Amino acid sequence: MPEIEIDVRYLDPPEPMEQAIDALDRLQPGDTLRMLIHREPHPLYRMLRESGYEYTVQQQPDYTYVILIRQRASG
Repeated sequence: MPEIEIDVRYLDPPEPMEQAIDALDRLQPGDTLRMLIHREPHPLYRMLRESGYEYTVQQQPDYTYVILIRQRASG
């Protein structure tokens, strides 16, 4: 399962959202998008839920959020 990683820490809005959307467009079934960001992107979470993606969020000791995004399994 290939992984696409984007590091959008400390970029000004709307750049993190734009990069996430661009990366999601390249995501193939079974792939994972790994996003590193310095704050929780709540508007992105809403868009992911509405667009059929699932995600997990982990906060690291340095306060970086690691968000893993995949297409929701059908069925």
